[in-house]
Amino acid sequence: MSNFDHIIIGAGAAGLLLADALTSDDHFSSSSILIIDQDNKTKNDRTWCFWEKENGKFDSLLHKSWSNIHFAGQKWDRSSSIAPYQYKMLRGIDLYNHYVNRIKEHPNVTWVKDRVVLVEENGSKVLVTAQNGFHTGSIAFDSRFNPEPIQKQQKYPLLQQHFLGWFIKTEKPIFKPGEATFMDFSIPQKENTRFMYVLPFSETEALLEYTLFSEHFLEKSEYEAGIRDYIEQKLGNTNFEIMEVEQGTIPMTCYKFHKHNSDRVMHIGIAGGWAKPSTGFTFYNTSKKVTDLVVHLKKGKPLSKFHKRTKFWFYDLLLLDILYKHNHLGHSIFEAMFKKRKPQLILKFLDEETSLWEDLQIISACPKLPFVKALFGRIF
Repeated sequence: MSNFDHIIIGAGAAGLLLADALTSDDHFSSSSILIIDQDNKTKNDRTWCFWEKENGKFDSLLHKSWSNIHFAGQKWDRSSSIAPYQYKMLRGIDLYNHYVNRIKEHPNVTWVKDRVVLVEENGSKVLVTAQNGFHTGSIAFDSRFNPEPIQKQQKYPLLQQHFLGWFIKTEKPIFKPGEATFMDFSIPQKENTRFMYVLPFSETEALLEYTLFSEHFLEKSEYEAGIRDYIEQKLGNTNFEIMEVEQGTIPMTCYKFHKHNSDRVMHIGIAGGWAKPSTGFTFYNTSKKVTDLVVHLKKGKPLSKFHKRTKFWFYDLLLLDILYKHNHLGHSIFEAMFKKRKPQLILKFLDEETSLWEDLQIISACPKLPFVKALFGRIF
């Protein structure tokens, strides 16, 4: 049985960024670090998108970035510059190729390919049981997502951001490479919150994702039909070839994930509630969380104390309450925001960096009655 100072379970975005942050900081140069993942990280299994002002530390890894976004409602649409922000896309394989090799170069890192089946505390140690062996550590960071505790409670609604995407190549040039379609609600809503998400890489190549914020999943054929209808009706029924397919889901909930942390075991990434509840955006928030977590560790604070609830948590909670009970209202809420407020302010709000005055500008742009009802529902 091997023993380590830090054990990181899962080498997704959260695990890799945390491992890189620890190995890049002299404070942890003498700490032994174990990373366990059941995958070799050699496949392009996902994409992450985020926005930030101007240049950032992931720029050399980006697949594409956009300085303009397009938003469409059911009766109107608008294209806007988001300067000084840029909307950025990072492919999973590019993140893995960069960080896996970089992390493995450090002599204090051990990388094990295995599947973890149990994590438990045993006195002053954490015991990690994997299919092919046992490991102990002083502290462990676990990125495995377990939906059961959320599904068993009713205080905090659980929705899903679920999607299916096609990377396509068309015969004719039909896309605007400098403009990403952030949300297109012009598609039939079918009593849900549904939109198309389009990321063009050239005039003939793009990722199109049929996306929902809702409680229940669809049959695969319904996502596919949604994309085909969009291509026929919005893009001119052009001939195209499907190059790659991606499908996924991100939990949208204000559930208090930190309740499952202890002084020695902490859940990170989506498993730790690091996804933005109201949008599902995870990557950039994870990057910020990792930075804060390293500072927390260097101060010697227990893992159970790494959580902070802000006003934005409550804003997200009200929106999820609305979408859970009245899922068809989603398009009207987002349409109102993008019609009445500049995208830069909305992005700043979603980044949780706005002042109270700026919050009020966003709130005042939204339909009032649904939020008033949700507020009274939470109070009483």
